[in-house]
Amino acid sequence: MQKQKLKQDNNIEFKIFHKSKNRVRFLQPELSLNSDIKAYEDAILKLDNVTNARVNKTIKSVTVNFENVDLDKLLGEISKLEIPVLENESDDISKAEIIKSLISLGLMPIIRNKDINTLISLFASYPLLKDGLSELLKSGLTSKVLEAMAVGISLSRKDLLAANSTNLMLNIGEYIEESTTHKSDDLIKALAKPAIKEAWVEVNKNGKKTLVKTKTEDIKVGDIVVVGSGESIAIDGYVLEGNASVNEASMTGEAEAIAKKHGDRVMSGTVVEDGKIKIWTELAGKDTSTERIRHYIQNSLNEKSNVAQKATKLADKLVPITLSLAGLSYFINRNMTSVASVLQADYSCALKLATPVAFKSSISKAGNNGMLIKGAKSLEELASADTFVFDKTGTITRGILEVIDIISFDKDWKKDDVLNLAASAEEHYFHPIAEAVVSAAEKKGFKHMHHGEVEFIVAHGLKTHFHGKEVVIGNRHFLEDDENISFKAHDTKIRNELKDGNALLYIGYDKKLLGIIVMKDEIRSNAKKTIKKLKELGVKEVIMLTGDIETKAKEVADLLGIDKVYANMLPTSKAEVIDTLVKEGKKIVFCGDGINDAPSLTKANVGISMKRGADIARAVADISLLKDDIYAVAQLKELANETLKLVDRNFNATVLINSAILLGATLGKLSPISTAVLHNGTTIGLLLNSMKGVKIQ
Repeated sequence: MQKQKLKQDNNIEFKIFHKSKNRVRFLQPELSLNSDIKAYEDAILKLDNVTNARVNKTIKSVTVNFENVDLDKLLGEISKLEIPVLENESDDISKAEIIKSLISLGLMPIIRNKDINTLISLFASYPLLKDGLSELLKSGLTSKVLEAMAVGISLSRKDLLAANSTNLMLNIGEYIEESTTHKSDDLIKALAKPAIKEAWVEVNKNGKKTLVKTKTEDIKVGDIVVVGSGESIAIDGYVLEGNASVNEASMTGEAEAIAKKHGDRVMSGTVVEDGKIKIWTELAGKDTSTERIRHYIQNSLNEKSNVAQKATKLADKLVPITLSLAGLSYFINRNMTSVASVLQADYSCALKLATPVAFKSSISKAGNNGMLIKGAKSLEELASADTFVFDKTGTITRGILEVIDIISFDKDWKKDDVLNLAASAEEHYFHPIAEAVVSAAEKKGFKHMHHGEVEFIVAHGLKTHFHGKEVVIGNRHFLEDDENISFKAHDTKIRNELKDGNALLYIGYDKKLLGIIVMKDEIRSNAKKTIKKLKELGVKEVIMLTGDIETKAKEVADLLGIDKVYANMLPTSKAEVIDTLVKEGKKIVFCGDGINDAPSLTKANVGISMKRGADIARAVADISLLKDDIYAVAQLKELANETLKLVDRNFNATVLINSAILLGATLGKLSPISTAVLHNGTTIGLLLNSMKGVKIQ
């Protein structure tokens, strides 16, 4: 065995078991059973010229394959890497403590010597006693201190059955609470696949298109990424060319692969099952869906609800009452047995553990059903919400425009010709309006009209040339004000279309208004069902915000059962409405999807962003939907209501059952072992009930 001493700041000594030209296996002394070997392998793989890495934490072995790199330099870089620790470290510890408690209980009838049994029991209980003493010195009398006192007094009285039973059940309760937390952590792994290191990017070399393997962090917006069968998609973007079946289960929960073609959006972390596609990169690196979701869920795991915080504080405040009852029991019974019995029972365990477990269980279930709740507080606020405010476009409506008519203002141009001209220019532009136009043309047998190079003007439209004459496509401001195309002759027709709540795309040709394409955004099929369900769940008022004229807005509201409408809304006015409603004392949930909805999402008590929403809307929202389904809003409200009911039931059961146990123990009617079994058994039962959680209908 060779030794390779590294002259790095940390001065780690790696013992090399074996090395060859492109491979080395060495001992990493800092590895432990709590090391996150997957994260460590990923960190090694990110080093330049490393082709493979394998870590075995049991024997502390690391095997690395590499190319064209100095071995000393590589080992030096590896020595600088931090070895991550598994987030479920405490979960493993709890398992070990349960095993120790079981062993100490199991050895009692086998080993007849009480002193040896006491030492074994003391060893099994040491972590609890140590934590209790540490808590006493740090925070004073808390529930943790009470638990340690209960076990400590039983040990001092040589009541080993009570001490070991209490210790065992406390460890089981702690394990249940931790395992629920780590199930939520597993959700991150389910929704956000391991980071993809490299992807094939199409580049032009000497006038020829060539594929180059590129690190994902080096991919930029606008790059063309090529993904084939069996490969994961590293970026968010739109299909530019090709067809493929893409499995989006990691992002949407839908097991069936989705067919993707030109213009369809694809997400990072999803997998191409069959086919090959070229993707235009919209988002890369930390901006991708995968990374945003990881961030969303991580926030939810670290946040306690107000109810959970109150339960923890209440549990600690009740500790002096339990101690007082212990003193009273000694005064009544004149023995330490009753004191030990009282100390075995208190309100703290069930109060402190069952509440966060209920919230985490619900957040985990919601995540697996395509609804990402950023924290327990959001779920709590949702349960108390009495007013739901919906933005119309993209929320109540599908946010997917559909062409319903084409109007030509030139007798020499047929409707289909106007549509084909617009589609020919728009087909390389990834925008809802462009997608609607191209889709309508394809349904009518799209005939491509050869045109010149397309110039895209942000927030306005585009320009190109057809038969040597300029084509201008976009909004009215662009054509009329910027390009000086007259609308006067057709103003009445245009106003009538706008009154019907339709969206219009204007086509100019040779400095004249050639025609308009009329589009409509359909109301979601289950919008009415959603609003009805919300009212059944106790919502007092449902409000819609829209830029539509008042008559059109009221028509939609009456159709869906919406109570109040704010029409003719400017984007900046929405947040002012939310402000006013909050000042009136209403508990507001706002549902929106656009960039201009971001201020409203933050001002509301709870902001919910739709799946097809703008990135900033999803970033600031408290809840982000991964599925394009408005009924998920009603499901969330029901989940929140039922979760709070579960918490209330657990709280009432805790107070009632533990009060009865404490009374019996104080009066000397319960032995320490009986009290321990009753109290801790109740706690475990409530934890299991919280883990079971509520169903998503």
